[in-house]
Amino acid sequence: MEQFIVSARKYRPDSFESLLGQENIATTLKNSIIRGQLAHAYLFCGPRGVGKTTTARIFAKSINCLSPSADMEPCGQCESCLSFAQGRSYCIHELDAASNNSVDDIRNLTEMVRIPPQIGKYSVYIIDEVHMLSSAAFNAFLKTLEEPPAHAIFILATTEKHKILPTILSRCQTYDFNRISISDIVRNLSEIAKKEDISIDEESLHVIAVKGDGSMRDSLTLFDQCVAFCNKNVQYEEVIRNLNVLDYEYYFRIIENSLKGDYISSLLLFDEILSKGFNALHFISGLSSHLRDLIVCKHSASQTLLSLPETLIERYRKQSEQCSIGFIYYALNITTTCEAGYRQSGNQRLHIEFALMKLAEKFIPAQTMGTNLAAVQTPPTTQSSQEIKPASTIKPAPEIQRPQPKPESPDTETQTPKKEEEIATAATDTEQTKEREKVSAITPGISLTAMLSKAMKSSESSNIDSSDLINEEIDEEKILKAWNWLAEEEKKANKTALAATLLRNPLEINLEKHSVKFFVENIAQRDWIREKALSRMEKMLKEYLKNNKIHIEIDIVEKTEEKKEILYTPTQKGEFLLSNHPELRELKNDFKLEIK
Repeated sequence: MEQFIVSARKYRPDSFESLLGQENIATTLKNSIIRGQLAHAYLFCGPRGVGKTTTARIFAKSINCLSPSADMEPCGQCESCLSFAQGRSYCIHELDAASNNSVDDIRNLTEMVRIPPQIGKYSVYIIDEVHMLSSAAFNAFLKTLEEPPAHAIFILATTEKHKILPTILSRCQTYDFNRISISDIVRNLSEIAKKEDISIDEESLHVIAVKGDGSMRDSLTLFDQCVAFCNKNVQYEEVIRNLNVLDYEYYFRIIENSLKGDYISSLLLFDEILSKGFNALHFISGLSSHLRDLIVCKHSASQTLLSLPETLIERYRKQSEQCSIGFIYYALNITTTCEAGYRQSGNQRLHIEFALMKLAEKFIPAQTMGTNLAAVQTPPTTQSSQEIKPASTIKPAPEIQRPQPKPESPDTETQTPKKEEEIATAATDTEQTKEREKVSAITPGISLTAMLSKAMKSSESSNIDSSDLINEEIDEEKILKAWNWLAEEEKKANKTALAATLLRNPLEINLEKHSVKFFVENIAQRDWIREKALSRMEKMLKEYLKNNKIHIEIDIVEKTEEKKEILYTPTQKGEFLLSNHPELRELKNDFKLEIK
């Protein structure tokens, strides 16, 4: 049985031309070889699986190749290339910094650097995962990295550039590797599938590329996994089941259900997704991405932003035509808010289910929600009276006796129809208001209409016309009685702290100025009462005393200094007792006692 070699190793690039997604770096390195401008240290950094170590190997082969091509590609036939391919080269050394990260390992490396190459011009040292070196190892490596022998070149590779010391970074030429695009990964996987005689559709390749997250190595690993599961004939359904990827079909169906107002089907679909073991947060995140793709499909110029198969792009285009821009913005706001609050939610499933119900809220038919409820939710300015209440249930407006129009005034004939329309409109508005009040009484939750009407009534009742007050004569007894009544009213309104503050200190009453001054303990109390309660208290006091001149002042009570307690020692207490009680002093002298 032939030994199996994974695709990531079997189809590893061996030339600059075969590198994927790193064309700018390949061009820069080839030009530096052609001009002979080789640095003594390079740093290759970027995400995993994008070709950092592969590029370092190709670069090392190229500078040691005995017969390179015109564009400085390694020939693969000379002794240097063959020895490296067979793993017996003494010119190219690979070290793993994850397992050789101590000062002793770096000391051994500095000893090796002194040995000149046997074949070729340069001794190349490729140090992978260099960020794993300890700080002491970095410092020990610093001098050798800065001034190596003329034949030594260091290539450092890392996925975490921020962990490398700045002194190391300043001595290296840094190359930042990019993630490989989905289209490049799909193209490379398609070529490999042809070489391996594997039948696979473009949608399956796209799913593998997306799952690879910009890493060619990860994508090839997933490709081998799917081939092992499906054999030579790879099907899309088997790929998404093997890789545990949520199918695009679910997102299309969720949007279709939302456009129909069918939130029940969306909830059942979400339950099916959870039963298959998919993560709920990944689902809502994928739904946001689906809505983003629908927006992109709205304009032909922005469709280049989609990295999807052509058949799938066509389906996105069709669904985007069914959705308005307003609905997509509305849905994106719901999904992104749901995604942000998912981890803080106590009931995460209900959190997402509520978001799915809100998506379908705009399209739920009035028959399923109740006609009256639809009337409350829809502003009367944008809906006709027939949508708010069926015509059969509206009571006709009562007949109103009106004076007969005078024949000599021509304007009355035109004014009469207008008055009839106003009366009919007023009657209709009255009926609609009654219906809204009925709905708010039976609908659970908070009614905005009821709150507004209540606030208007309370504000109207609290506004006291100064003309209604006759400025009756007042004295201190009436003011004290009114003040106690005011405190009692505040207590009934569950403002016990304010009521206690009003009665804590005595009042200062000035009948000439019609002022009542009360005292609080600190500035914070004074400022709060002035901002939140003073105007209301004055209105209540004026209404009770029937005097519009009375006003309230607030001041801070002056605190008297309390007498400080002095702590006495036992000796001082004893001296005090002896000085006030002579018999104790005689007792002390007779028995020769001491005070301690």
